[in-house]
Amino acid sequence: MPRLFAITVLGVLVLSANQPFAHAISVSPEEMKACREWVSAHLQSGPADVPFSFTFGGRPSSELLPTWHVERASTALDDSRTRHTITWTDSHTGLVVRLIAIEYHDFPTVEWTVYFKNTGTADTPILEAAHALDLDLQRGETAGEFLLHHSVGSPCTAEDYRPLETILEPNAHLHIAAAGGRPTNSDLCYFNLELRGGRGIVIALGWPGQWSSEWQRDHDRGLRVVAGQELLRTKLRPGEEIRTPLVVLQFWQGGDWLRAQNLWRRWFIAHNLRRPGGKLPPTQWCGTSEVGTNMMINATEENQKTYLDAYLVRGFKPDFWWMDAGWYPCAGDWTRTGTWEPDPARFPQGLRPVTDYLHAHGVRCNLWFEPERVRAGTWLATEHPDWVLPGDGDGLLDLGNPAAWRWLVDHIDHLLTESGIDIYRQDFNMDPLTHWRAHDTADRQGMTEMRHVTGLLAYWDELLRRHPDKLFDECASGGRRNDLESMRRGVPYTKSDYAADPVGVQGETYGISLWLPYFAATWGDSDDPYLCRSRLAHVIGACLDLRVKNHLSRLPQRLDEWRQVARCYWGDFWPLTPYSLDAHDWIAWQFDLPEAGEGVVQAFRRAECADESIHVRLRGLDPHATYRMKNVDLAEPEDMEGAALLRDGLTIPIPTKPGAAILTYRRR
Repeated sequence: MPRLFAITVLGVLVLSANQPFAHAISVSPEEMKACREWVSAHLQSGPADVPFSFTFGGRPSSELLPTWHVERASTALDDSRTRHTITWTDSHTGLVVRLIAIEYHDFPTVEWTVYFKNTGTADTPILEAAHALDLDLQRGETAGEFLLHHSVGSPCTAEDYRPLETILEPNAHLHIAAAGGRPTNSDLCYFNLELRGGRGIVIALGWPGQWSSEWQRDHDRGLRVVAGQELLRTKLRPGEEIRTPLVVLQFWQGGDWLRAQNLWRRWFIAHNLRRPGGKLPPTQWCGTSEVGTNMMINATEENQKTYLDAYLVRGFKPDFWWMDAGWYPCAGDWTRTGTWEPDPARFPQGLRPVTDYLHAHGVRCNLWFEPERVRAGTWLATEHPDWVLPGDGDGLLDLGNPAAWRWLVDHIDHLLTESGIDIYRQDFNMDPLTHWRAHDTADRQGMTEMRHVTGLLAYWDELLRRHPDKLFDECASGGRRNDLESMRRGVPYTKSDYAADPVGVQGETYGISLWLPYFAATWGDSDDPYLCRSRLAHVIGACLDLRVKNHLSRLPQRLDEWRQVARCYWGDFWPLTPYSLDAHDWIAWQFDLPEAGEGVVQAFRRAECADESIHVRLRGLDPHATYRMKNVDLAEPEDMEGAALLRDGLTIPIPTKPGAAILTYRRR
């Protein structure tokens, strides 16, 4: 039989037919040992081995820390985690440097954040070049070159989330950074570095601001990796404390880098996703009245009820109702943000009558906010210009201002409670970096960003503390704020604003699934099989006007297909073809739940693709088991041996172009 094969091309994910296969991802003793040895070497030894660096008063931390007083403590948080705290104190200036690290015992993973506090009575000398991560790595003498797997972020192009590969040869230098102050506006802040020899390290950052990273090879076998807030050069005032971005390392050995990605996905689900009400975020589909680009500017209390009735009378009860931008006073322009009250002309009794109506029919409500962007003429701009950082175009609410922060927490908390909102959605449609840096002085560079980022995280944490059972939908012009700190609080219901082109959305699902195990997609106003199958995810949004008779007759079939496979998106993700956006190509992938013995294969034949079928080999199956395979477009299932699916694969035919196939399987 033919075998899946791809030629290696620099900069694009490729697959080889000779990759090893493994059943059910599990952590190996060798991986846990590698992590433990790293913790011992870098967190429990001398200060020269710490995994961060900075310059203070013109002197590097490698010179300073050995001369400062140091204290160490370790505390078991639970069966899976131990917290390590290391504190260094400079007796001359009162600067205290505190590293708080979490060591995981069920995954080969360690994370840390570094804090700097001035405990003295005068301003400190200048603190700068504060690298949250400063790591020196060596490859073996016989191993190949370092290979970095990284990804495009979500700048709203067809290539959103495109997987990339960069070979780091001797003397090579690679700079990867955020753009405009939103962390995944240009590139993702998630990396998988192959050290070769069947081992590597996943590196991730959490910082909803402007981060940067440098990957510097020496002339021999060494690689230095530094990362952190892109610009920080500041004195600290008495009592003042700041922090670095969050850093995560996950060690892997054996198998291939795709196995490592699934190890990451499993850790992400186990230790990062919020569990509102004690449960993982649900698979669900939503309804909305937002057909086209008008958003909610024409929404009223009565027409929201009418639109919902049109869903219900057709038998399509959505799990939640999406009320997006424009429900506030905005004079027909949804971007006019800064007055956070329901428009009294359209919602004279507020939003509660709408949510009560939704709840009476078993439907929850998702409400959109964009609290950071302030337009001229709105309540915030008029009543509290002192809370707004000016700039070209939109103003930025200063979350480093304590009064602005307190007002925002209390006001949004009141709105959520009074209006009966179930899901809080926060968007961010501007680049804040120029606002931050224009507000800095020469001896306080990076501090406006620092205060905004820490204020933003504190705002989310306080809001979620007051509403622990609410889901939080994180958005920033699509997926431009999907760093780890943000993803620990919210989930991306809009992974990209590039959502109309099915080929682009296929590429987004392929790329984001390597890193984020929960996301949403939208079908728009369509029941076309190719379009809808290209946009399957945990959460499906449908922008439908079901008041039109005989509209979307195939929607029940599309929803049934989604319900058959939605839970599989929690599984391990295996690309079955190379990544491609070419209209002449196929693309295919697999989501596998090995513990449950089930999964789904999705394949897409693009509009210009001449081949009527594709042959793929599956991953992650039990070679000793028999699986019942079912093509949802065919009547009869087929029993196939796991060993044959792993070794020889299967052929997927799609007679039409463009076309999409869904194959489900379950272990017998």
